[in-house]
Order: sequence, then C-alpha cells, then structure tokens
Amino acid sequence: MPTVSIERMSLGPAQNFVYLLVPVTPGRLAVVDPAWEPDALLQRAEALGRPITDIVLTHHHQDHTNAVAALLARHPARVHVQRTEQPFLRGQPWQLDLVCHKPDDTLELGGDAKVQLLHTPGHTPGSQCLLVGNDLLTGDTLFVDGCGRCDLPGGDPRQLFESLQALVRRLPGTTRILPGHNYGPAPESILADQRRTNPYLEALTIDEFVTYRMRLRPEAVPLA
Repeated sequence: MPTVSIERMSLGPAQNFVYLLVPVTPGRLAVVDPAWEPDALLQRAEALGRPITDIVLTHHHQDHTNAVAALLARHPARVHVQRTEQPFLRGQPWQLDLVCHKPDDTLELGGDAKVQLLHTPGHTPGSQCLLVGNDLLTGDTLFVDGCGRCDLPGGDPRQLFESLQALVRRLPGTTRILPGHNYGPAPESILADQRRTNPYLEALTIDEFVTYRMRLRPEAVPLA
C-alpha cells in the first residue's frame, strides 16, 4: 500500500497540473506548485479534512507559484524550494516561510511517507523533481514528449541535458512521469515510453540537444 496518494488537479489558463500529496498518516497535506485557483485547492483540502502543512515548489516561475500567498493566508505551511532557487524568490511576501533544500534531501510527511527532492537544473537553476515511490513529479523539467524551455533568465540547455540524462540513468523505466503542464498527448507517461517517444531524450550529445532545444519556434505558454 502506498504511503502517499497523489491527486492531480488541472487548473488555470496555462494547462497547469497542481498535485496534492496525501500521506496515509493524518494531519499532513502537501501541495505541489499551487497556482491560478487557490479556492479550488482550499476546498479540496477542506474536503480531505486536512490542513495544508507543506507547499513544494518545483521552480520559481509565477505560473507555478501565484497561489502560494493565498494558501498561506489560510494555512501556516512550510514552503519547500531547492536552495539554488531562493534568490529568484526574493521580494515575495512569503520568502521568510522558505525551507531551502540540498540535492537529494528527503521531505518527510509523517510516518513512512517520504518525498525525495531531485535537483534538476536547466529550466531554472533550482528546478527540482519530486520522487514519491515510483512516481516522479517533474514540474517543467520533463513533459510528456517535451521538456521545459531554457531561454529565460537562469535557463541553461546544457544543464537541462545533463539533468534529463541523469533521470534516465537513475530511475527505472516503470517510473511514472507526472509533469507540471498538460502539454503532451496524455497527462502522464512512464519513463520507458518517454525514452522512445520524447525527442528531447533522443539527443545523443549535448550539442545536439542544445541545437534542438534552442531552435526558433513559437511558444504557446511564456514560461513553460
């Protein structure tokens, strides 16, 4: 039996996926990348009968963080970020609520419920993925048949190539990929399928990846 159940909510105009991590142990609830519709998140927490105790950010972009303040106004949660991302959050009214993590830190949600925080720079310097059992919440690092852009402040396609390759080497093919946006042909995938169908995972060299990722093309969503 899993120690953490994962609920996915599709919210906002940018096809965001916001995830709720619900541990078996009562009294804790984590929200990953709260954005756009705080009332929907608050209502779901109320329906679950749990306070929001933790907010986990995969990265700092406003389309993944613009509901943080509204949640904190109702719940005194801890806001977890990768420490390299902290400078990009200066000026936020909730910057004093930050818990800054090192690569591979573990977030404990009570009992045996644990979330491993994998540092995956490239989309932003402090981008991180969340490993929950066999599920990987990838934010904007990896989409179904896509990956995050690298031409915004702090983006680095060479780092993203290394981050994606590290995930492929480190994790089994059965790992379920849960992205931060619904940009692909399906809302989720498994890593083995992504190795076959995702063009960004087909690049054999860093230069090949950089050329393909940084090619000129229209971007439907400014920050993804």
